[in-house]
Amino acid sequence: MATAMRLSELAAEAAHCTRCPLYRDAIQTVFGEGPAASSLVMVGEQPGDSEDKLGRPFVGPAGKLLDRALNEIGLDRSSVYVTNAVKHFKNEPRGKRRLHKRPNREEIVACRWWLDRELAVLKHSFVVALGATAAFALMGRSVVLARERGRLLHWADGRAGLATIHPSAILRMREEPERQAAFRGFADDLREAVRLAAAEAVH
Repeated sequence: MATAMRLSELAAEAAHCTRCPLYRDAIQTVFGEGPAASSLVMVGEQPGDSEDKLGRPFVGPAGKLLDRALNEIGLDRSSVYVTNAVKHFKNEPRGKRRLHKRPNREEIVACRWWLDRELAVLKHSFVVALGATAAFALMGRSVVLARERGRLLHWADGRAGLATIHPSAILRMREEPERQAAFRGFADDLREAVRLAAAEAVH
């Protein structure tokens, strides 16, 4: 209960964050959500348009793909804590649409202040980085996914974890066979994360 309360307090504090300029063009801060006692934490890049409007992480198309992959390996989304390295939606208005823009190094570092506190509360969790931005935030340096993906890593704070692609990368693929193969690889990475998390919990 104390852990869940601390997460709620952090979310309330983050709602007023002005540590970098991204808050100016976003509707709201999008903090993490999920069970405080979860053994698995998934960190994405940043909220998207849907997340910014609803105030919840991974509720747009990428979130639905993540849910599908979790179901594929026998996990329910409600058993996993999900959050983002950057808590505000960085976007560029284009007519009535807001297009995603990748956060830069300064924005990621500024928001690491919140991620560090979030993970400090979730101290017994295995942390999965979804994409290169999340991996950079967790490692404190660039992580080459082509080389590091899908295997046991130790993040800058010493915590065990794994890096994989962001589900949005699958959505951007044009050919259906390519998307299907990428989805299978993504689900395999999540399956390996569950296995590694269980092994780490034993030690």
